[in-house]
Amino acid sequence: MTQQLAGPAGVEATRGRSLLRGRNFALLLSGQTVAELGTRISGVAVPLLAADTLDASVFQVSLLTFLAWLPYLLFSLPAGILADRVDQRRLMIACDLGRAALLLSVPLVALAGRLTLVFLYAVVGLCGVLTVLFTVAYKSMLPRLVPAARLVDANAKLTISQDSAELVGPTIGGLLVGLAGAAKTFLATGVAFLVSAVTLLLVRDVPTAPAAPERVRLRLEMTEGLSFIRRQPILRSILACTTTSNFFVMASGSIEVVFLLQELHAAPAVVGLVFSVSAVGGLLVGAFADRLTARVGSARVIWVAMATPGPLYLLMPLARPGWGVLLYGVGLAAFSANAVLFNVAAMTYRQRITPPALLGRVNAAFLWVCFGVIPLGALFGGALGTQLGLRPALWICVLGTWSAALFVVCSPLRRMRDMPTA
Repeated sequence: MTQQLAGPAGVEATRGRSLLRGRNFALLLSGQTVAELGTRISGVAVPLLAADTLDASVFQVSLLTFLAWLPYLLFSLPAGILADRVDQRRLMIACDLGRAALLLSVPLVALAGRLTLVFLYAVVGLCGVLTVLFTVAYKSMLPRLVPAARLVDANAKLTISQDSAELVGPTIGGLLVGLAGAAKTFLATGVAFLVSAVTLLLVRDVPTAPAAPERVRLRLEMTEGLSFIRRQPILRSILACTTTSNFFVMASGSIEVVFLLQELHAAPAVVGLVFSVSAVGGLLVGAFADRLTARVGSARVIWVAMATPGPLYLLMPLARPGWGVLLYGVGLAAFSANAVLFNVAAMTYRQRITPPALLGRVNAAFLWVCFGVIPLGALFGGALGTQLGLRPALWICVLGTWSAALFVVCSPLRRMRDMPTA
């Protein structure tokens, strides 16, 4: 479904101006870039704090990933209702401030000598709840800031900002952990979310959201997004593909820091460098996502992006100590390239065909299913790593990740070149 925009933001965009010259989108992009940088730093700092400082086992480290993503399973559907009924920008600001407070508490508690694994679990879990609320609101507000014809470009630019953060964030995180310790590194992550909140405060003249639908029974309202997805064969295929990929990616992600530390004997700075190398693939593809989508086809690119990079994933369990650790980074880079192109195209398709008044609940339904399996994947990875060993577990995970492509390869997308215009 195409969407008409009102107000200054829509007018600026429809005059053909660059998205980066639009004040609101530029603020959103800059704030998200800083927040993503903080997130990538904490992505290294959290497992290193648990494994090195708090002497957590492989399974205990995987529980951190489980708790970070469990809120998507528990709170995504209610978050969709909330995002469709409140001011999304204010909701995002409140979530940023809450996450900043939680993350800044870690170095303070560590300074007092009271830091425990249980406290870290609590911080990670509560941050996860706020991240769910933020993500649903964020994905639902974007189509009101840019016209439908520019959504691919907008999603691509936001994805590039994420991969730019991925490029430098883990390296910075590894260096900060090495220089100041894992607990003090959380100061940087907390400040990053404060910056994001400030940029959202500066956003003005956001086009009015569609009127909230008439209130119905809570259970029916929570499942409206799922009902819409069930009626859309392509959305069902995309959801199944994303869900399967997320499960196995998070299974490998829950053990990869331990794999790099124990199997490859990598120092914290090297761990950060590996994750930075992995971002190169996504960064390069994101820079040309608009052109690649136009050349391959806006619908066809969805299954091509999932199927093509798969063989390179096999480099990850083949990595060895020394220079061989870079093989892990190359495998991650291939997945990063796939994820950028697939996510940009799939998100744009979802935003274009979903009625604006229902978009929050459809986004929430996607998050509930495809992010809801992530904590289960984290537990699966931790259990596999414990029972079979880290390297055999990685083999199972990368093959499972590649198998997700079958859902979109064997879908109506294979017979389409471009997305419908309405």
